[in-house]
Amino acid sequence: MARALALAPESLRTGIGEQMRMRGPRMSCLFWTISAISLSLPGALSHASPQSAMVSAASIVKPQAYVSLQPVPRGKEFQVAVVAEIARGYHVNSHKPTDAYLIPTTVTPQLPAGFQLLDTIYPDGKLETFAFSPDKPLDVYTGGVTLRLRLTAQADAALGPATIPLMLRYQACSESTCLPPVKVPVNVKLDVADANASARPLHPEIFTK
Repeated sequence: MARALALAPESLRTGIGEQMRMRGPRMSCLFWTISAISLSLPGALSHASPQSAMVSAASIVKPQAYVSLQPVPRGKEFQVAVVAEIARGYHVNSHKPTDAYLIPTTVTPQLPAGFQLLDTIYPDGKLETFAFSPDKPLDVYTGGVTLRLRLTAQADAALGPATIPLMLRYQACSESTCLPPVKVPVNVKLDVADANASARPLHPEIFTK
């Protein structure tokens, strides 16, 4: 679809764009979902969305990562939290959106050797209605959301400083438009210690809720 639009005459592209604006974010969300699939096909890279659109979408959510222990002893379970602040006037789909075509919010770790993912904890979204969907509430996150991962530092985890890269994926919408889905990298830094090391809890305001 993205390739077809890119190759269509300007008058046709304008007409399609006008129809998308008239039908609201539900149509644009579906368009970006199809476009995301199209961009994964060979040869689609040259028809990707403009970089300015991607930058705009990536600026809607401001994520920060936190670790629950300092240091993290080998063999000990700990947690990582991604606290995401969502810009006023926008929402992102929850991890379990109401429609199959909507892109869920996810956080995926790229674990170094010696770490194991036990679980990813997504909070429930909130059902809200919007001007473009007055009769069908959508399951969304607004304002901010905290996503948590339960992890273990295994016996062979390297001692000392470590970094766990995370990838936050979401699609942000306003009352009038949906932006393209984006993946935003987030890193969490921690220190790994011997199994018998004492650890102190960090950020209880996040991890004890």
